[in-house]
Amino acid sequence: MPRAGAADHPCLGALGAWAARHPLPPEAAAASQPWAVAYSGGADSTALLLAAQALWPGRVQALHVHHSLQAAGDDFERHARAACSRLGIPLTVLRVDARHAPGQSPEDAARQSRYRALAAAALDAGAACVLLGQHAQDQAETLLLALSRGAGLPGLAGMAESFERQGARFGRPLLGVDGQALRDWLDGQGIAYVVDPTNADQRYTRNRIRARLLPAFASAFPAYAQTLARSARHAAQAQTLLDEVAAQDLASVGDPPVIKALQRLSRARQANLLRHWLRLHWQAGPSEAQLEQALEQIAACTTRGHQIRLKLASGYLLRAGVGLSYQPPI
Repeated sequence: MPRAGAADHPCLGALGAWAARHPLPPEAAAASQPWAVAYSGGADSTALLLAAQALWPGRVQALHVHHSLQAAGDDFERHARAACSRLGIPLTVLRVDARHAPGQSPEDAARQSRYRALAAAALDAGAACVLLGQHAQDQAETLLLALSRGAGLPGLAGMAESFERQGARFGRPLLGVDGQALRDWLDGQGIAYVVDPTNADQRYTRNRIRARLLPAFASAFPAYAQTLARSARHAAQAQTLLDEVAAQDLASVGDPPVIKALQRLSRARQANLLRHWLRLHWQAGPSEAQLEQALEQIAACTTRGHQIRLKLASGYLLRAGVGLSYQPPI
């Protein structure tokens, strides 16, 4: 595998610009290998790893997650080991059990397992940031997936380009990069990458969007990836404002919320505050129907004896004296 250094590498500019927008703290920047790349061996993560190596030679490490879900996973691991050996990039292989629980989405189970493993490995290795290879078409898929599920602003905001999870920092520097452009560059350089066979499995909603909707969008609206990404940025900005309002309201009504103070807010601000409160402390996201029922109960809570016990997300919203409490699942 040749080393990345070609001026036409489609990811170099995007990675450098992202790093300028999200600089590392001085103490993290001084670490020997502050950058980790989540490296699956696929085209996206291969292009990102090569760009990171070109931008920060000797300061990059690779993290490969083996999900233990398909036989091809062993081939992916062998490819990752061989590629990193040729490049002189240290590699850590993380084996996780990504099987889903009853009622849980297989995609969600794999994603959660992957993030937990990547965060723990980054913290153990002293990496300041884990870079992820999602590109412009992935962002478009995410937005269409959110629309198909009737998501609110947090879902319509798409994937954030910088975020924290499990105590670790993550970055998505390629959200503005065309996925086909990076694959074309790899093919032109003769750089091998693996193709996950499950990407063609249309039992998964995201794969159906990729196989059926995106080609139609591309035919009708050639700039769809850029325009959908712009919509996602607008939604993210609007959600940021709602979060600021919710934080101010939560400071006003108390944390946990005092019911009488909560009732003085408009219904829309009550809903916004409850979503923010649940997400802030428990990463819980109630359905629209659950939230509407909670607002009805809060409005009816005018006597000392009125009790509240409602299923909200995966836990329960309760009345506790003059305020509300939340009981997460055990």
